[in-house]
Parts: sequence; structure tokens; C-alpha cells
Amino acid sequence: MAFPIKTCVVCGEEFELRPGKPGFANRCPSCSEPEAGEEGKGNFRDESAGKDLNAARRTAMRDMLYRKDS
Repeated sequence: MAFPIKTCVVCGEEFELRPGKPGFANRCPSCSEPEAGEEGKGNFRDESAGKDLNAARRTAMRDMLYRKDS
């Protein structure tokens, strides 16, 4: 069974798209290697700021849901 031949969008080199290839399906293995180690770098939020925002959201939702209309 032949694997499909793809063209890399970064360098233009043709490569075989094999199952289990790391990285993106439209990039050759050599162009995908730098991204393989940077999977978790897309998170720009600070962990403590996220916790504060979630606490504020929970408080606001609780106040909206359970407020007494007079």
C-alpha cells in the first residue's frame, strides 16, 4: 500500500504522509521537528490570573442565577 505524496507548505519538498508522523500533516518531517517540542507554548495566560477570572465568573453566575427579584 502506497502512502500519499504531499508537498510541504514551508519548504516545498515532497514527502510521504505516513501514519504516526509527528507534527503537521502538511509539513515534511524536517519542518515539523521544531514544532514537536513547542506544543505547550501556545498558552499565554498566567495560571494565577486564570484562577482569579474563573472565581469571578463563578461569583457572577451565582449572583445572576440566585438573586432575588423584588
